[in-house]
Amino acid sequence: MIDRAHDLPIAKQAEALNISRGSVYYLPRPVSEADLAIMRGLDRLHLEYPFAGSRMLRGLLAAEGCKVGRRHVKTLMRRMGIEALYRRPRTTQPEPGHKIYPYLLRGIEIRRPNQVWAMDITYIPMARGFVYLAVVLDWFSRRVLSWRVSITMEAAFCVDALEDALARHGKPDIFNTDQGSQFTGAAFTGALIKNAIAISMDGKGAWRDNVFVERLWRSVKCEEVYLRAYDTVSEARVSLGRYFDFYNSRRPHASLDGMTPDQAYSTPLPLRLAA
Repeated sequence: MIDRAHDLPIAKQAEALNISRGSVYYLPRPVSEADLAIMRGLDRLHLEYPFAGSRMLRGLLAAEGCKVGRRHVKTLMRRMGIEALYRRPRTTQPEPGHKIYPYLLRGIEIRRPNQVWAMDITYIPMARGFVYLAVVLDWFSRRVLSWRVSITMEAAFCVDALEDALARHGKPDIFNTDQGSQFTGAAFTGALIKNAIAISMDGKGAWRDNVFVERLWRSVKCEEVYLRAYDTVSEARVSLGRYFDFYNSRRPHASLDGMTPDQAYSTPLPLRLAA
């Protein structure tokens, strides 16, 4: 989104996009092969034991023959954007100037498509490196409405996925995310406020508040990502695109009475109940 050849200075472009100027100039160091191997192991273990923190994950890695310090595990978890998932008091301070919105879905019955959408980001390992995947999901039908892949966790690719979903599918009554800075920033919340969408955010570390997205990550990784080793970002995009086409249009869900997400998204509730 930053055009280095543009007449507008890079600092002004970054300010207009509400992103850190330092992130524009910063050139990340490549991740070592050893760290990439540890990160792949952490991703697999985190999916299987989402309650495990850095201490337990270090022990699980050690049991598999991978000796690594807890501090290094914490550093890699932070880079991957994962943490132990359990409910705890909201003691973490939000980004300066970022508002944290309340969780709006407790006790609400989801009865139709476009009533509630949710969004999250996950780490996707490749043969050499990794990317991040962001998905917009319809809670009622479990349908993937939009998705994007990025090499960084900046807010721009999340905003892009959101705007794509809104352009192609209308808008929900409520949009739910976690408290990540990508979702609390003005660029993301501003797009929701502009469209008069109620904003809901999970409790800190409360994976059950966004459980359907967590289930999607398990499906994506076990049925697609872990069976392959993407060589390039473009290959990851193409392969993930094929999987999401399959997931939406052909993969039946027991929780949807055997229907696919596409069928549930387009089938009114009275017809589903009659069936």
